[in-house]
Amino acid sequence: MIINLPQNRGTHPPLWQVHGCILFSTTLVATSFTVGKAIAPALDPGIIILLRFICAACFFMPYIQWQYKLTSPSAAALFRYSLISGVLVGFFWSMFQALRYTTALNTGVIFTLVPGISSLYSAVLVKEKLGKYRLASLLPATLGALWVIFQGNLQRMLTLDLNQGDLIFFIGCLLMALYPPLVKRFHRDEPMAIMTFWVLVTGCGWLLLLFGYKLPTVSWMEIQPKIWAGIIYLAIFTTIITFFITKWATLYLGPTRVTAYSFLHPPLIVSIEWLLGHGIPSLSTLFGVILILPAMLLIQGGVKQKPTSKEQ
Repeated sequence: MIINLPQNRGTHPPLWQVHGCILFSTTLVATSFTVGKAIAPALDPGIIILLRFICAACFFMPYIQWQYKLTSPSAAALFRYSLISGVLVGFFWSMFQALRYTTALNTGVIFTLVPGISSLYSAVLVKEKLGKYRLASLLPATLGALWVIFQGNLQRMLTLDLNQGDLIFFIGCLLMALYPPLVKRFHRDEPMAIMTFWVLVTGCGWLLLLFGYKLPTVSWMEIQPKIWAGIIYLAIFTTIITFFITKWATLYLGPTRVTAYSFLHPPLIVSIEWLLGHGIPSLSTLFGVILILPAMLLIQGGVKQKPTSKEQ
């Protein structure tokens, strides 16, 4: 799978094109919550994630072989990749487990807390400055997320009356927020595609270790084609394609602006669910979704990122 995006050759693509590509990537990621909701009841969450990681690694391998020549990493590098993949495995397990008990919108809204939590982790782990705009973005994002999760009920908010799925996914988001600072701390100048591939491979190792014993119990012949289609969709479109687009867009927008697009997940999920005929949330819930949008605008307007040709 090769994504032909405009390359940096001394000239830079129009910003509207870069923003358009990352908006497309963000939309793909938003669909993962709806697709995940559809396939979550069919298989054990650990098995779904294992199949997703295996498919993504297999589809990614030809590109790595063609572009870099596949070689085995050192033991130290495998250790670094394993720590990063452990965080991802925990997050994706929590996602599919949570979607058995909560809605795609709730998970998408809770996910908007990840950039803020990640900023706090980064300040501790890699001494990254939070910045006033990033700090300011935390308020509307947090208020909007809390409003949707507790359905605008102040009593539920004060008593932290979370449903089981929301609590599971929030714990997963605490893990996912570790991903950016861990990547920054453990990156050793290797191409990011190499790091991503071995994170997927070591993730398969974690999943086999944790859930491999369940493989013989799966009724493979009874898995419906739409479940396989969902897993392959997640592997290709919301893993590999989004990786290439995000990597390319980061060259021109910087990581903070690219990450800020995650605040669009709730309205995108609402739109996707509506287009699929699942209806729209209540006006109270929509109000919470709208509260989140200023977080993205604050970051986009507050970050001045100079284009760079350095590979991320």
